[in-house]
Amino acid sequence: MVRPMSDSTTAPERVRTRFEDKAQQFDDLYEDERPLVRLLRPGLFRRRQLAVDTVRSYDAPRVLDVGCGSGRIGEFVLEGGASRYVGVDFSEPMIELAEARLERFGQKVRLITDDFLAAPVDGAFDVVLAVGFFDYIPDADRFTRRMFELCAPGGSVVGSFPAWSPVKGPVRKVRYEWLGDCPIFNYDRQGLAQMFSAAGFERTEIFSPGRSGYLIRAVRMAD
Repeated sequence: MVRPMSDSTTAPERVRTRFEDKAQQFDDLYEDERPLVRLLRPGLFRRRQLAVDTVRSYDAPRVLDVGCGSGRIGEFVLEGGASRYVGVDFSEPMIELAEARLERFGQKVRLITDDFLAAPVDGAFDVVLAVGFFDYIPDADRFTRRMFELCAPGGSVVGSFPAWSPVKGPVRKVRYEWLGDCPIFNYDRQGLAQMFSAAGFERTEIFSPGRSGYLIRAVRMAD
């Protein structure tokens, strides 16, 4: 189900270090929206669009963003109609960037610097986002179970998951594992379906818009 790159046993601290040291650099990846960038990195825009479309399918939803980073997705979903936005990230520099970006939304926003599994988050949320999050998680099933607990009946979880590809796989290994000392993980369709079902979600849509990953929308059925 989850296929780790090698030498990923110290994943949490290595990931934290990367996103504390490289917060601004990572945030800058989302700044450029020129057509060429959209062509070369379509996954960034596809997952954002699925998140926004899902938020817009609800009436003034409460949104939880797991691994919210610098608040890039948060900005779009708040503009898309979210009535409440809670972002959680364990990188303090990322949260500081998010605070600056989302300040204009005032009391609608709450940002928490913490590990998601331990964060003081009160449900229930109509939409739970985990976009660009599971790339770095070695024990993903623990996180999907908590997402289910915090998802309101009738609510949805939207997530993105990388998959191994012969072209991008080796490049990502060199870029993240060897040069960046940051573990990354890959997923397959069958394993994702099993993981979300085991977490309690009754319906899971799995989209494969390209060869290098999956997008998921999992629904917790209404009571």
